[in-house]
Amino acid sequence: MMSEPRTGAREGAMGFLTDTTLCIGCKACEVACKQWNQLPADNFGYTGNSYDNTGDLAAETWRHVSFVEQLADDSGARPTSLNAFQSNWLMMSDVCKHCVNAGCLEACPTGAIVRTEFDTVIIQQDICNGCGYCVPACPFGVPALSPIDHKAHKCTLCYDRLRGGMEPACAKACPTDSIQFGLVEDLMERASDRVENLRGRGVDGAYIYGDRETGGTHGIDGLNAFFILTAPSETYNLPAEPELPQDKTFPSYASTILAAAAFAIGAALSLRGK
Repeated sequence: MMSEPRTGAREGAMGFLTDTTLCIGCKACEVACKQWNQLPADNFGYTGNSYDNTGDLAAETWRHVSFVEQLADDSGARPTSLNAFQSNWLMMSDVCKHCVNAGCLEACPTGAIVRTEFDTVIIQQDICNGCGYCVPACPFGVPALSPIDHKAHKCTLCYDRLRGGMEPACAKACPTDSIQFGLVEDLMERASDRVENLRGRGVDGAYIYGDRETGGTHGIDGLNAFFILTAPSETYNLPAEPELPQDKTFPSYASTILAAAAFAIGAALSLRGK
């Protein structure tokens, strides 16, 4: 009996596999993304949160390399056998997840957010009205309103490059192949093999974040841009069990409709009695 696919990715879907065990924090992906998409540069000073000058994904930052410094694990034990005052570093290049079921797309009232022929999710700038509904609808906090044009922006997975037969700028620039681009089905298989290899080498905590069980939960049905992690997802500022916020609004919608129907029936009966 064939096992169920790890994600609900559509046939031919393209995406990213980001292997955090290979990331060296060089930020070549950030620079390549900004250069290709002509995004303004971030500040050149540190944010005060580790060795980072960008801080997070934003309307002008579509790839963000985070530096996570670990001095102790949850139990208080040191994560490495390094000397005192040394620490363990986790690095991850974050990006839009291009969800199989995207909350931003469902929330957009103008049709500005669409799914492309590559199964990626993009925002059409000529249609976006800057309402911002997509911002709270994303469980990963990816779309953001620009202070410059007041419209929503995020990673396009280099849609223009894909149409020209080129791989995304960040993946091409990555010197360690931490960022890999291809068919989601192939990347998921590659990720499974990589996790098995890591565990065989003693990295017991390695796992895939972005399938139906982890990262693509609660109706999201998987991520087209997924990750290999070695620590709890919250360590990388990723939710353990993301869910579509609009799913929580259905009960309130239903109760409102039922209340309105009851009121209408009561009013009709009252008028009929007169």
